[in-house]
Amino acid sequence: MRKTFGVLAGSLILVACCASVSAIVVKKVIGNSQKDIVYIPGTNTPLPGGHLAALTSSQIQPVDLTDAAEKTVHAVVHIKSTVQSRTRTVQEYDFFFGPRQRQYRSQPQYGYGSGVIISRDGYIVTNYHVIETADEIEATLNDGRVFTATVIGSDPQTDLALLKIDGKDFPTIPFGDSGQLRLGEWVLAVGNPFNLTSSVTAGVVSAKSRKIGVYDEDGGIESFIQTDAAINMGNSGGALVNVKGELVGINAALESPTGTYAGYGFAIPSTIVRKVVSDLKEFGSVQRAILGISGRDLSEIRQLPENRDKDFGANEGAYVVQVLAGGGASAAGIREGDVIISVNGRSLRTMNELQETLAQYRPGDKVEVTLLRSGKQKTVTAELKNLQGNTEIVSKSDMQILGASFQDVPATVRNRMQLSYGMQVSEVGSGLFKDAGIQRGFIILKINGRQISSFQDIETVYAEAQKSQDQVLFISGVTSSGSRMNYAIGLE
Repeated sequence: MRKTFGVLAGSLILVACCASVSAIVVKKVIGNSQKDIVYIPGTNTPLPGGHLAALTSSQIQPVDLTDAAEKTVHAVVHIKSTVQSRTRTVQEYDFFFGPRQRQYRSQPQYGYGSGVIISRDGYIVTNYHVIETADEIEATLNDGRVFTATVIGSDPQTDLALLKIDGKDFPTIPFGDSGQLRLGEWVLAVGNPFNLTSSVTAGVVSAKSRKIGVYDEDGGIESFIQTDAAINMGNSGGALVNVKGELVGINAALESPTGTYAGYGFAIPSTIVRKVVSDLKEFGSVQRAILGISGRDLSEIRQLPENRDKDFGANEGAYVVQVLAGGGASAAGIREGDVIISVNGRSLRTMNELQETLAQYRPGDKVEVTLLRSGKQKTVTAELKNLQGNTEIVSKSDMQILGASFQDVPATVRNRMQLSYGMQVSEVGSGLFKDAGIQRGFIILKINGRQISSFQDIETVYAEAQKSQDQVLFISGVTSSGSRMNYAIGLE
């Protein structure tokens, strides 16, 4: 049975489809005659004979996902993370015997998730939150083999981690380009929900560059692929693949009032995954490149009462709220109020898309930034820098447990506060700084009595504190408003 799908070119061409939506019939009218031309979706070649009878049984399927499932299910592993039992000493007060110490021993704790083998020699990508507190990690393959996995590196800001198991000739999933995904495109979520190993669910890409706020507190990067393929607890770290069986995302989150699947799941795009994994493998830490701005979606800015009648020259883009001193944007001449609409030719609609794009580069890379200023288009070249304000490679360091990055004190702040030394906290994520209550913008003047004038000073004092008996950092400084603050951070 056929039914009308639409009319094109003033009723000269009629488009129809069969009930399974497996073929498109173009009915071309020429004079008093007409001809049926049958196409399979995704192709530009008409079927020979031009009739539905020419369809084979495989072509009648709306979308064939069996090949993608077979290609990928063997390369998705079950991850078991174990937190070993620990003994904790607690100071208590007894009414009869006074103060005394009591020891408590915790029970081992277990967590479960998924991972994706991305190389034949056993590198596995998963979510950081799957292995965050683990003392031991086991990876179980689809064929039942169990391996001990070691952590090569992790990145809380993108919620990704790279593991390694010993062996060779493992099944793998090749990387695809998440940037080429289109809304409505079919995808598969492959993983281990509820400890049900080797499970496959299907859905479509329902949104791109989605921000849901799960990493906001940690200064994380969010530009999720949203899908209605069912994702549940245990799917974290598993694969989101396209119909070709290529890895286009790592499943990471779900949004639900019940904690289980309620319609939407979210995956980290493969464009980000590939870059993070490459950095962790080569350097042990992510080489994060920043443009040196803070901003908001132009669509939000246009809704402000004072801007509703203002012509920005575009309806969408990344609106520059602040340009950081000493950054690549400042050197390139980018100003507050500019609207960034593309980077290296990739069009941008939101700040999330700008974040996702920049996450694919390293410090020292130069990018072409196209922007609108007072409605006029302008293109500038900006050199991206790291969080310390330079282009040097950031090596893996135990200082990562501080969970903070640093920059020189901006000249305006230094002059206003009459400071001759100090380093400013530019970002605060998960770590000891956040636990101690140190916030972004705090200016460190001294650590353990030593004046701090550079990032190297912080590294030196940190290394000395690690070797000391107390292993404590005594930090003194001022807030951006000028209030004096002191903190003590234990490194044990």
